[in-house]
Amino acid sequence: MMRVALVGALAVAARAEQANPIGKVLQLMSDLQAKILKEGEGAQKVYSEFAEWCEEQSKQLSFEIKTGKADVADLKAAIDQETATIGSLETRLEELSGSLATDEADLKAATHIRTQESTAFAASEKELSETIDTLQRAIGII
Repeated sequence: MMRVALVGALAVAARAEQANPIGKVLQLMSDLQAKILKEGEGAQKVYSEFAEWCEEQSKQLSFEIKTGKADVADLKAAIDQETATIGSLETRLEELSGSLATDEADLKAATHIRTQESTAFAASEKELSETIDTLQRAIGII
């Protein structure tokens, strides 16, 4: 602050003595100081904006990290649940495969029995048809 006051006093004195070379030097130094202060204010503004942007980005990234960790936990829970579902469905599939094999064996046995019964029925029907035919001829003769 004292420097500014001193430079300010020198600047006033330099303006009064513009004709002499020391006054010109003081004027140039004063102008340089003003230019440097102006550039410093501009640099400070840019720095403040950048610092604010960095802070916003930091908050946003922190939020995204927290959200990502929560998503990871949710997805792990979903994976565990679906893994359990897969296990239960595989068990159910094995049960149904066993049941299907049993049903196919029962169907094969029933088909075999039906074929035997059909053959026996056809033979019985043929015998009965012959008996009826024989009776009808006997009735026709009597």
